[in-house]
Amino acid sequence: MVKLGTGILTSGPGRIDLNTIGDICRQIAILRERGIEIIVVSSGAIGLGMGILGFKARPRALKKLQACAAVGQSKLIETWQHAFEPYGIVVAQILLTHDDLRHRKRFVAVQGTLEHLLTNGVVPVVNENDTVSSEEIAVGDNDMLSAMVASITSSPLLIILSTAPGLIDREGSGEVIPVVESITGEIAEMAGGTTSSTAIGGMVTKIEAARLAGKSGCNLIIGHGHEKDVLLRAVLEGGVGTVFVASKLPMESKKRWLAFFQRPLGTIQVDEGAREALVHKGRSLLASGVKGCTGEFAARDIVNLAGPGGEVFARGQICFSSREVHQIHGKSSHALRTEFPGRKRLEVVHRNSLVLL
Repeated sequence: MVKLGTGILTSGPGRIDLNTIGDICRQIAILRERGIEIIVVSSGAIGLGMGILGFKARPRALKKLQACAAVGQSKLIETWQHAFEPYGIVVAQILLTHDDLRHRKRFVAVQGTLEHLLTNGVVPVVNENDTVSSEEIAVGDNDMLSAMVASITSSPLLIILSTAPGLIDREGSGEVIPVVESITGEIAEMAGGTTSSTAIGGMVTKIEAARLAGKSGCNLIIGHGHEKDVLLRAVLEGGVGTVFVASKLPMESKKRWLAFFQRPLGTIQVDEGAREALVHKGRSLLASGVKGCTGEFAARDIVNLAGPGGEVFARGQICFSSREVHQIHGKSSHALRTEFPGRKRLEVVHRNSLVLL
């Protein structure tokens, strides 16, 4: 899988870099001849729309951003299809919001669509659906979106190509760090934002993408998109930019969905005994260990779990609404059987629907 940033795909607002896109398509065609399927996550729609609509810098108003995306997206996918035509490759446009990925049925549907396209020799070109995205349903940036798609498709490698040559040791040597085995606090502090007039994110979002990719068993490479044959070298040789090494014990699919694809609607406060049972014994959360809750949520919504000191240590799918949690916290399972006769699940959060953070 390869993600390309706006800075690589355009040479300024509204000016698409046809040479770069054409060269990326050439490299993808070579990889496909070797039996390697590629998904493209492509930024650039808003940047293209900005130029067409006359914006010199990225607008802040949501409606203006949505308008730029609406104008630019059709131009973007047309450009990709035209660039792949010399190689006889068909592309498919996939536009996603966070809502498409946090709801389990839609998550599975996206997964099935991508797998079917790859099976049929199609190159999916994925972008956030910025035309309709709002704060509530937006992923926020394509670095994180690419890691989500890599997780969905169990991709072994995600390559993020941008104007950055990799993660730079700004406080030390000033050189690109070739390999990151684990994302420590020191590594996270090396990240910086972006000063581009058309882009968002920067190295900060790439580090967060590396966290998710790593937990999915996916190596992530950050490299400069204008280096010669960068995609071929990244896939076939690996010696490009910075390589973030995948976890040797990746999370299972549902756990990743809970940990990285959700926006929790509330927080459950638990006592120390419950926290210990969840963290060290693999138990479910029972009402007797619940001290209270904040937020408004329904049964089957996603919530955070916080210990006595307020630190969030887990996330899960709750079996009770917030109104019910206020009624049942601290009660025994026997009391709940009397209060909810015939209810199959009396755990507040079952261990199979819980992930430690």
